Amino acid sequence: MNALTTLLGTEHPLIQAPMAGVQGAAMAVAVSNAGALGSLPCAMLAPDAMDRELVALAAGTSRPYNVNFFCHAPPEPDDAREAAWRAWLSTYYHEAGLDLDSVPSGAGRVPFNRAAADILERFRPKVVSFHFGLPDLDLLDRVKSWGSVVLSSATTVEEARWLEAFGADAIIAQGIEAGGHRGMFLSEDLTTQSGTFALLPQIVAAVGVPVIAAGGIADAAGVAAAMALGASGVQVGTSFLCCPEATTSPLHRAALQSEAAHHTALTHLFTGRPARGIVNRVMRELGPMNPVAPAFPLATAAMAPLRAHWEAKGSGDFSPLWSGQNASHCRDVPAAELVGELVQGFKGHPAAR
Repeated sequence: MNALTTLLGTEHPLIQAPMAGVQGAAMAVAVSNAGALGSLPCAMLAPDAMDRELVALAAGTSRPYNVNFFCHAPPEPDDAREAAWRAWLSTYYHEAGLDLDSVPSGAGRVPFNRAAADILERFRPKVVSFHFGLPDLDLLDRVKSWGSVVLSSATTVEEARWLEAFGADAIIAQGIEAGGHRGMFLSEDLTTQSGTFALLPQIVAAVGVPVIAAGGIADAAGVAAAMALGASGVQVGTSFLCCPEATTSPLHRAALQSEAAHHTALTHLFTGRPARGIVNRVMRELGPMNPVAPAFPLATAAMAPLRAHWEAKGSGDFSPLWSGQNASHCRDVPAAELVGELVQGFKGHPAAR
């Protein structure tokens, strides 16, 4: 056992990254039962769906698991920006024969709030993790009152110090290679973002809590490299996307296992916040970072009908094909088997014991 496994109560210092939209309780159950920390993403779940997934998760494993939330500040509506965004998308709506005027605006993702906490309290998970900082102090104190360990993502040394100061029990050092949303919250400046193996040792030196490496780690060799640079554990996401327990769509799976996965980029077209995904038509034609896109999570509403239309025709040209920069080990193998392969990277390393 090391500092992280002691904190988390797991056999291995390995966390399956919470991946909203492409997994549910089944993935978390399989990973936790294999001795690592399975994670359930709740950022996109309505309260009743969240309750059902937590019931399934608690029934499926007696081992520790992680429940993950976003904790962003909801943006103020900006009618002018929304109108400009829809103007950019109008050509695509015309091509698809869709009615842009009938599409409602809306968030689609809400931050961790009292209603979510009310549901979560019944389950009192061993670990609760956050993306985009930490929730308000009253909510954070409530989570900690259950005995839950709190994790959050840092993309800079400054964010890591902030998280430690405000109550995170361990910090996920998220390198720019990572798939999905960047956890950045103190700045919107992408030039502040660095790679995992540059960021990790700096955060380890800057804080006194365990640090978990994330981003670009896909196999046992990557795990070993992260541990050599001072990580107390690792978090892996992309490699789990093609496991049978994932709900990743056939289109997304095919893209992950194709040559297209070699070209990823940070984009905010799909949600309004930078997230790494496989480059597709809309990213190429609008530019992956287009200043007209509404603030997170308001960009989602007008993009969703285009995504649904083209996915029905077998195309991922308007889909968020989230992927890290290293999809080389994204294979159709059971999650427990993948855990077994990854934990080989901990063997013989003093920091993993």
